[in-house]
Amino acid sequence: MIKRGRVAVDGQTARSGAEKHNPETARITIDGKPLEYRKFRYIMMNKPTGYISSTQDSREKTVLELLDEKYCSLGLFPAGRLDKDAEGLLILTNDGNFAHSITSPRKKVNKQYFVKIDGSISDMDIAAFASGIILGDGTKCLPADLQTVPGGVSVTLREGKYHQVKLMFAKIGKPVTGLTRLSIGGLSAPELKTGEYLELTREEAYGALESGKKLT
Repeated sequence: MIKRGRVAVDGQTARSGAEKHNPETARITIDGKPLEYRKFRYIMMNKPTGYISSTQDSREKTVLELLDEKYCSLGLFPAGRLDKDAEGLLILTNDGNFAHSITSPRKKVNKQYFVKIDGSISDMDIAAFASGIILGDGTKCLPADLQTVPGGVSVTLREGKYHQVKLMFAKIGKPVTGLTRLSIGGLSAPELKTGEYLELTREEAYGALESGKKLT
């Protein structure tokens, strides 16, 4: 493309691929269209069931297989996870700090789930979640909000232990039959169909996460 004169830097036709330019400040165009450089990327996905939250697997389908080919070389990974049989909001990024903000229990980022269970919840169950469920291995969970909603129950966690939602409901004798993550902090994806995704800017991703403002 450079040899054919299709690439320009700050309005001047590039002469050689050996030229050095600052991607943060130089205006690079191809056929007159700006080439945008972004070190970090943020993808908000409505994960379908049947896919695992991993970057690669020899036997299972991974969420990265749902992305367009242009995202394959960016080093994206799931910030947190959803079980294979769960669906809903999943964030893919190559920004380690952002992923840490989502997954670290110290950050106490709210994660809301719609859950279908075998049975119904009681006031005692709500109180148990609010005080912090103690799992079968003795691990005590942070306080969580539990309430009845049409078609199931809603639970909001402030951490993300392995299989946590299922283990919490198993502890109160109400097995989970369906699990959908609705939001992470202020990030939600109600308009995305199952399997669809949307790329966010850094400002959108951090802004919604930190402020709690819903980004739809």
